[in-house]
Amino acid sequence: MKDRSSFKRWNLVLLTVAVAAALMAGCSSGKNGDAKLKLRIADITTNTVFQVAKSKGFFEKHGIDAELVTFATPAEGVNALFIKQVDVAFGADFPLLNAVSKGDYSIIASSGTATELSASEWKLFVRKEIGSAADLKGKKLSFSRGTFVPYLWDVYLAENGIDLSEVELIGQGGFDEAYVALKKGEIDGAWVYGAVLNEKFGALEEARELTDMSQTPVRLGTGLITSNELIGSKRDGVIAFLKAVDEAARYAQEHPDETADILYKEVKQPREATLKDLPKNPWNIGFTQKAYEGMAGQKQYMVDNGIIEKDFNLDDKLNLELVREAFPDRVELK
Repeated sequence: MKDRSSFKRWNLVLLTVAVAAALMAGCSSGKNGDAKLKLRIADITTNTVFQVAKSKGFFEKHGIDAELVTFATPAEGVNALFIKQVDVAFGADFPLLNAVSKGDYSIIASSGTATELSASEWKLFVRKEIGSAADLKGKKLSFSRGTFVPYLWDVYLAENGIDLSEVELIGQGGFDEAYVALKKGEIDGAWVYGAVLNEKFGALEEARELTDMSQTPVRLGTGLITSNELIGSKRDGVIAFLKAVDEAARYAQEHPDETADILYKEVKQPREATLKDLPKNPWNIGFTQKAYEGMAGQKQYMVDNGIIEKDFNLDDKLNLELVREAFPDRVELK
């Protein structure tokens, strides 16, 4: 009987150890044994910041177990929040505002990229027979669904005496679709961004560059968004995420050649394209009055045009306490 009792106790010990090991295997651990925060982060192939943060260990340093989920556009990544495919996303004001108008999400920081230099990278390519903006009247113009491009078209055309109702906007899934359509003559104009796309569209015999966004009043603010559920349950982890991203952004700017190597290795982005894009798109995590005003202006446009069906108070959709804690001197609001 004694042997049988000892045997049962030994089995119980083994079972307890096995269960504990299984539970530990389901969690990542930091350097001090603390569980890491697992985050699925929406990304695109031309964005250097998240790739550098993962490859150079900035996410790991700050206790983040990061999985990068790649999309064709930032807007697609923002939309993936709705189906819980990702936990955090970045994008332009348009998809961010659209998301917070529909769900329980908050914009937690801006990337500080609404600059003249960044705006100049948004190029308008048109069919070669189009000599000026006036020739766009009655034409078919491309936009990527869920992005700010309809707003850009509206502003640009209005400045040139054309009402949005006098053109046909063609919604497309991404830049590759726009490229094929422009080449075939199925559309007459498209806005594209980045060294790779600008070179690709610029090589089209059927097209020419007409202008760029820096010649318009539009400046593209971009920011980070996540769910209020994540903020409520993993507040410190979200702050750590912001710190990791900011460190990676600085590292990318200070080490352009290494960053170009990382992007080529991870997503096959050509080195020369990364080197061209990098200085024009420096991230500086924070939130300024300029970012707020740009977001407020675009929200009003979206409400006025029925893109946002139910108006909301922008302040209620900004959670800046996290970025203020991470970088106290970078939240500059009146």
